[in-house]
Amino acid sequence: LQFLYLIGGLVLFFPSYPSTPPPMMRRTLAKRCFQNPGLPKPDLQTQETINTEIERDVNGAPLNKYSRRITQRRSCGASQAMLYGTGMQFNDMGKPQVGISGMWYDGNSCNMHLGMLADAVKKGVQDVGLVGMRFNTIGVSDGISNGTPGMCYSLQSRDIIADSIETVMEAQWYDANVSIPGCDKNMPGCVMAMARHNRPSIMVYGGTIRAGKSPTGQKLDIISAFQAYGEYVSGKIDDNERAEVVKRACPGAGACGGMYTANTMASAIEALGLSLPYSSCTPATDPKKTMECEAVGGAIKNLLKMDLKPRDIVTKKSFENALTMVMALGGSTNAVLHLLAIANGFGVDLTLDDVQAASDRTPYLADLKPSGVFVMEDLHQIGGVPGVMKMLLAEGLIHGDELTVTGATHAQNLAKLPALDADQCIIHPVAKPLKPEGHIQILYGNLAPEGSVAKITGKEGLAFSGPAVVYDCEEAMLEGLQKGEIKAGQVIIIRYEGPKGGPGMPEMLTPTSAVMGAGLGDSVAMLTDGRFSGGSHGFIVGHVTPEAQVGGPIALVENGDMVHIDASKRSMMVDVSDEVMAARKAKWVAPPLEAARGTLRKYAKLVSSASTGCVTDL
Repeated sequence: LQFLYLIGGLVLFFPSYPSTPPPMMRRTLAKRCFQNPGLPKPDLQTQETINTEIERDVNGAPLNKYSRRITQRRSCGASQAMLYGTGMQFNDMGKPQVGISGMWYDGNSCNMHLGMLADAVKKGVQDVGLVGMRFNTIGVSDGISNGTPGMCYSLQSRDIIADSIETVMEAQWYDANVSIPGCDKNMPGCVMAMARHNRPSIMVYGGTIRAGKSPTGQKLDIISAFQAYGEYVSGKIDDNERAEVVKRACPGAGACGGMYTANTMASAIEALGLSLPYSSCTPATDPKKTMECEAVGGAIKNLLKMDLKPRDIVTKKSFENALTMVMALGGSTNAVLHLLAIANGFGVDLTLDDVQAASDRTPYLADLKPSGVFVMEDLHQIGGVPGVMKMLLAEGLIHGDELTVTGATHAQNLAKLPALDADQCIIHPVAKPLKPEGHIQILYGNLAPEGSVAKITGKEGLAFSGPAVVYDCEEAMLEGLQKGEIKAGQVIIIRYEGPKGGPGMPEMLTPTSAVMGAGLGDSVAMLTDGRFSGGSHGFIVGHVTPEAQVGGPIALVENGDMVHIDASKRSMMVDVSDEVMAARKAKWVAPPLEAARGTLRKYAKLVSSASTGCVTDL
């Protein structure tokens, strides 16, 4: 059945669809090319052509409209000589070139298999008469770096990935792009690059990991390993039990298995229209993932023939679809940050208020980890992300007329795909949701005048009030927990962890996991100007803006100040008068930036507020 699901998705882009989108659906730019006229432009000139056998798109332009700049001009003999050196032959010079950008590296289970997937993509590209050129970019393992200073490098890796893919695509004159991401920041980095180079593009998600198993048969994942530490500290388990969980949590290749950031972003990007059906839910080690990679060659050639580019596909309504998927599936709060950044690249006006609107209209339906029971592999087995989208489309919750990389609309794609299994219990009916609105709430108030992002599934309640216990970094909070400083009823504040102050807005997964493991998860709240992992749960509020490093109100809170968080009113307030806050602000002095040199220094200087997506190219 899984085989039929996948093949059903992959055949969508083949000849049963018209070579051009319906007139009312085609969105082309009057003049895209590049915002900067100094950057490379496609070569549509035909007076100088070395290869005469050139395929053309629906508009009569050559499919190799970019690469011909270096392969078809006699003045570019040095370029051609180097391409011959790579193994290309004379006839290859007239073929479109596809840049295959992977995020492979050995040191992370999310990414360690991506090189093999890139090989499969290259085979599929060459099988349909294109030239595939693989190149690599960086990655940072959130699971490995979490709770260490290495986490400061995680978010900025998103922008480095986008910059590096853009750089290679433009400098090498590739005609199309297939990106193969694995870990969290990989996905938005790939799509931000697609918005910039705007050449026919498809994202192939590396796939989710399969669940681990404890000696007693209990399902494990990466969050089990994080929470095992808190259970050990609180005396619930001994060190041998802790070590056993750690060894069994990640059984092989693939991204973290719950509805954490990687799976959240993969699902959102499938809803955005930039990956093929089932790409977001097919497990990394499933043979169908390799089949998907090989089939991408036909899909990318179809996009070249249709001249269908990312900016032709992605609109404001596409982002509404993506946000709806995030809310329905109980996805990571990081999706807010990344979708704002992606929208910036596409020139789409997306704000925190749009996020709240999506939450208001979308019920929370998925019983998936971290707040639920199941993992992405389980969802795939009962119909996957397309099954969820088919249900949401039938309920009028997503826009079916939005284009996708199949060349068809979501409605056309989903019409040929099966619904969720009738007897499944992972996705609740819209009429009987886990929560009638989304779990992500945008809170404002005198603690967050520019907004903050809360993850409220309903299990934690909708409001929390308590005295603040304040820490100026994550490490200080963990030390305070070990010393017994944190008590039930308190609001834990971890500050100076924002995009500039962290730097890099590190995730507070270790603190939330430690709190959960210590048995305080349902009796404290936590707020920060940093981020939370998709694996975090509890009464948590992140992305507090303005951040402490720039003098935001979170920098002025003192131990014992009463804090009130009310998701139903979308407010977060501290019981301190404006006059007292002003007096504290007058005495406040900004601490020096943590990074004195290098990439983190550049990032801290360039990065925008979390309320605008932490982008570096504004």
